[in-house]
Amino acid sequence: MKLSFRWYGKEDEVTLEYIRQIPGMQGIVSAIYDVPVGEVWPSEKIQSLKEEIEKHDLTLTVIESVPVHEDIKLGLPTRDKYIANYKQTLKNLANAGVGVVCYNFMPVFDWTRSNLYFPLADGSTTLIYEDKVVEKMNPLAEGLSLPGWDSSYAEGELKELLQSYQDVTEEMLWENLAYFLHEIIPVAEEVDIKMAIHPDDPPWSIFGLPRIITSEKSLARLIDIQDSPNNGITFCTGSFGANSENNLAEMIRTYGSKIHFAHCRNIKRTGERTFEESSHLSSDGSVDMVEVMQAYNEIGFTGPLRPDHGRMIWGETGRPGYGLYDRALGAVYLNGIWEALVKTKS
Repeated sequence: MKLSFRWYGKEDEVTLEYIRQIPGMQGIVSAIYDVPVGEVWPSEKIQSLKEEIEKHDLTLTVIESVPVHEDIKLGLPTRDKYIANYKQTLKNLANAGVGVVCYNFMPVFDWTRSNLYFPLADGSTTLIYEDKVVEKMNPLAEGLSLPGWDSSYAEGELKELLQSYQDVTEEMLWENLAYFLHEIIPVAEEVDIKMAIHPDDPPWSIFGLPRIITSEKSLARLIDIQDSPNNGITFCTGSFGANSENNLAEMIRTYGSKIHFAHCRNIKRTGERTFEESSHLSSDGSVDMVEVMQAYNEIGFTGPLRPDHGRMIWGETGRPGYGLYDRALGAVYLNGIWEALVKTKS
């Protein structure tokens, strides 16, 4: 596997200089953040990102993410314009040597939590999700801010968008995803880019919006839509792990050839549709990380793998879930498990 790390560009407080110092670190997962959703990513911006990363003896292993415009998810007539732009962006990325693109099909909101600074017993803070708290939240309330929140919405735009989804069912969202994949995957095949859909986080409906990439059953349906080596998965143990019915190791073994990108993080389920994000250590959460890494080792996984959300520890401040210290600990922990598995196997 290629140990990788998420970097949010030059404005990120976690610098490439720091990331480079993590033992075993090879790749960077990043994106272009100043191009509006739906527009073509200019080749010069992509090349500049790649060169900046390579100056630090790292490689651009994954683009996370190329956002999918809401008109595509809604199946509006304007979707064809945005799909055409998406295709051109893939071609521009391929010209820069990018091999994996992560994306998601979650309506309106990306990953969502109810508290970004929940205090743990050890003095660190973490992200948590409590369904009962989220159910009481009004996404249109003034001052409400959550991860996955697009602050670029103009006044009244978010309300209109949520109203547009009122009659959109899970089945309709599946149909719109299929339309998107039928258009995109042939281009991905042509330019040799692996498309890797990220599961919904959390893996159930929020604010009445449908969510569809939640389980092994949904992965089977995804693959059937467009059975191509380029139509695959970002396997996130935190997202799938929030549902206790998902057997993570068996899912990895079943869909190994379709897993183009791995997110390894731990969460501790604390109740029905309630969890907190823990350290990566197996005993601290509900995900057996050794079992997960063993499954990746068994399938011969060679793709990019990154530690995911971390706690805020040792007094660090910054982007919730994306500080340096705990994610670096996670990277070293995962790399240690991998080394032990490889040497034991050989």
